[in-house]
Amino acid sequence: MQYNPIYYTDEHFAFADAVKKFVEKEILPFVNEWDEAETFPRELYKKAAEVGLMASGFDEKYGGISDTDAFYTLLGCVELAKAASGGLIASLLSHMIGAPPINSFASEEVKAEVLPQILSGEKISALAITEPGGGSDVAALKTKAVKDGDFYVVSGEKTFITSGVRADYYTVAVRTDPEGKGPNGISMLLIDAHTPGITKTKLDKMGWWASDTAHLHFDEVRVPAKNLIGPENMGFFVIMNNFNMERFFLAASSYGYAKVCYEEALDWAQQRRTFGKRLVDHQVVRHKLVDMATRLQTTRALLEDTAYKMGRPELQGNEMIAQICMLKNVATQTMQFCADAAVQTLGGMGFMRGMKSERIYREVKVNMIGGGAEEIMKDLASRQLGF
Repeated sequence: MQYNPIYYTDEHFAFADAVKKFVEKEILPFVNEWDEAETFPRELYKKAAEVGLMASGFDEKYGGISDTDAFYTLLGCVELAKAASGGLIASLLSHMIGAPPINSFASEEVKAEVLPQILSGEKISALAITEPGGGSDVAALKTKAVKDGDFYVVSGEKTFITSGVRADYYTVAVRTDPEGKGPNGISMLLIDAHTPGITKTKLDKMGWWASDTAHLHFDEVRVPAKNLIGPENMGFFVIMNNFNMERFFLAASSYGYAKVCYEEALDWAQQRRTFGKRLVDHQVVRHKLVDMATRLQTTRALLEDTAYKMGRPELQGNEMIAQICMLKNVATQTMQFCADAAVQTLGGMGFMRGMKSERIYREVKVNMIGGGAEEIMKDLASRQLGF
């Protein structure tokens, strides 16, 4: 499966090669051990920063690499997916959804203080939006922030927060106007995760074992007012602005995991012998592999088209948002199909821990739900298209 050369430069492929070598040296030899331990070493953040994984898309004066595009994200996700541990990658790169609002909307003072620490891998950033009673319904959030002089006092709960336990900074959605309804009256705050009044509870999950996922409780946490991200009561715009890249990241990762499943199934089918011949010599198996390859090809074509359009300002707007929603659904459905087909092809081995497809099979649903569940994506796309 070749990449369409019209979209890529030598710099894109050089970055992909650097990520490939990072995965082979720093992750693959240890990934099964880390997954079983449900954690990974904190120093991996600094090692990832050394190859540029933490910096893409961030302002250069804070240690970022601003001259990048969505194709860097796409290629990076495909290489990282080869480790077949969505939880590890999600936690390692949680700053990719936690830090962009800081980069785009925080004050210069806050940026200068926080971003260099995050982009160097010294500190960890997390996004805290989802609440126990709201799920994908962001506008229904209830965590409140009450102004008290030069501080906001924050009370409420967040759940399913990636890097929630180990994070040093939370980018938190709060309601600053108690009279505001729906998306009105929401603001974004940067909260030091070590501030008194924050309780963190580790969550156990079906998949993403290596991911630190937490439930957070804020009990009258005092946050400096200077940590407001964007204008007060305009946080919903900040959140929506952040969702496009998060959903593209999830789609690109899902494609990468689907590709890993296809390649593991193909390798097994070419070696495993049943009834006197290789699995791949059975027509039904060949057809299953072709179905996987077909979905991969169509998903990658949509990924590349979307990445191209994301780099063209004149193509931004409602149709772009709708396409990203559709892309996320297509890519996660491809991941679901390929994970299921791979485990079926592998047979008993597909049920064994340590097989890449087994782990990816357990992690399908979090990709389909995270960043906006499939049903939410369809509804949002229909509204953007004027249905």
